This record gives sequence, C-alpha cells and structure tokens, in this order.
Amino acid sequence: MSYRGRFAPSPTGPLHFGSLVAAVGSWLRARSQHGAWLVRMEDLDPQREVPGAAEDILATLAAFGMESDEPVVWQSRREEAYDAAFAHLREHVFPCWCSRNDLAAAEGMHRGACIATVDSTRAPAWRLRVNDRSVGFVDLLQGEHVQNLLRDVSDFVVRRVEGGYAYQLAVVVDDAEAGITEVVRGADLLDSTPRQIYLQQLLGVPTPGYLHLPLVLDCTGAKLSKSEAALPIDRDDPIPALRTALDFLGLRHAARASAPNPAALLAAAVQHFDLTAIRTKSDRFPALD
Repeated sequence: MSYRGRFAPSPTGPLHFGSLVAAVGSWLRARSQHGAWLVRMEDLDPQREVPGAAEDILATLAAFGMESDEPVVWQSRREEAYDAAFAHLREHVFPCWCSRNDLAAAEGMHRGACIATVDSTRAPAWRLRVNDRSVGFVDLLQGEHVQNLLRDVSDFVVRRVEGGYAYQLAVVVDDAEAGITEVVRGADLLDSTPRQIYLQQLLGVPTPGYLHLPLVLDCTGAKLSKSEAALPIDRDDPIPALRTALDFLGLRHAARASAPNPAALLAAAVQHFDLTAIRTKSDRFPALD
C-alpha cells in the first residue's frame, strides 16, 4: 500500500512552534516515502475551540508550504461514522455515571462494573471495558512500548456525557477510513496508542505504523503547548520558524540551505530527512529561550 500520513491539529488556538514541528515532521516523512499527506481538523470539543482557529491553522500551514493532498476532513462532520463504530462496540461498552470524586479512591481509574448509581436525570458517559492484557507496539523512533490496559489505563471513555465522541474512538475511525499507513505525531500521545490499537482490533481495522516525535519544551521543561511561551508563529515571515523546526528535527544542514520560499526549503529538507538524526527525547530548544 502507498504511504499515507496525516497531521491532525485541534482548533484551540493559532498554530504554535510545537505544532509546527509535528506538522513539518509528518510532512517530511510522507514526502520522503513518496506518499500522501493529509490534514484532519480534530474539532470534536466545541468548549475548547477558538472561533476562527481552524481556518487560521490551515492558512498558516499553507504559508509554510504545506497543504493537504486531499480535502481537509472535519471531525465535527463525521458523527455518522462514529455512530456506526459505537454500534459495533456495543457489547464492549457500558454506561457510566461516575464523577471524579467517585473515582478518587481508585486514583481516577475505572475497573469493571460502574460504582455509581444509575441516575435517570442525567446522561451517562460510555466507557470501553478493558481486559487484563498488555498491548504493545514498536515505535519507529521511540522503540518498544507496552501497556497493560487494565492496570495502566482502566476502562476509558469513548463517548462523553455531553453526547460527543471521545478522541480515542474518533481518531481510530478516521485513520482507518482515510487509509493512514503511518501516524506521525508528538510523543505526548505515545501512551494513547495502546488504547487505539485495542480499538482497532475490536473494530477489525488495520493498525498503522507509529512514529512519535519529541516534544518541544519551554525553558522550564513544560510542554510548549501548555506554556505561555507558545506564541503563534508568524505566517507573514515563515522562513525563520521553518528553519528552526528543521533544526529541531535534526536537519541542520537543510535548515541552513539557501531557499527563496518555504516550499523550496521543504523540498531541500526532504532530500536530507533521516529518522536516525531525530532526537528521541523531548527537549528545550535554545532558539525559544
């Protein structure tokens, strides 16, 4: 199968440098494999979305020389597909009225039967029941990663109290329908992968390859997206931020190449893209200090 990769931002604000690194990394990986690069807007949580952010992100990606090879997919328009997947999982899910206080004694974990009383006055969340089993995979950059679902994760939410579908289910359905062969994303989602593989197995869809890129940290060691340092990047002057992102991804020679525009700089970087040159650990980046 031809390579198919994707970048899937959430419209919670403008594109910042940490997200730019993920976008550039996924774009370069797809192009180095002579494959397709798709964009999916993960707009499933209206309460966290910033009006206009989705359109701003797409415009910024275009200014940096990256546009989806196929029409952009919007999760908010895909409820029918999620409904079908949820129906397929009905024997594996159960309603849950537990609050955070209910689960506090178990360190937030939910295992087995719901401990909360059925409350007909409010809607439940729906959790996927997990077994005492380990799910593992080999990440192309981070190596082997194994997780015991019952011990490390417990029964997890696939449909929220508000009625919307949770990230874990939506991403599996979307990746399968798009025929994604490899997921390139930030290392903060490494621990989500075993849950997604388990869902793939239950739904009978293929498991793609995975490549989790290191995160960009601020000067305090916090993830940049959670930091006040996560200022929007300047799409009116994209070359400096793009060079910095390439440098972070181990492409120092390409980052210093002469290029009249972002597309030319990216084209030069594809020729030098090398997984072995990418750091595995999340790290501060001096240019952000």
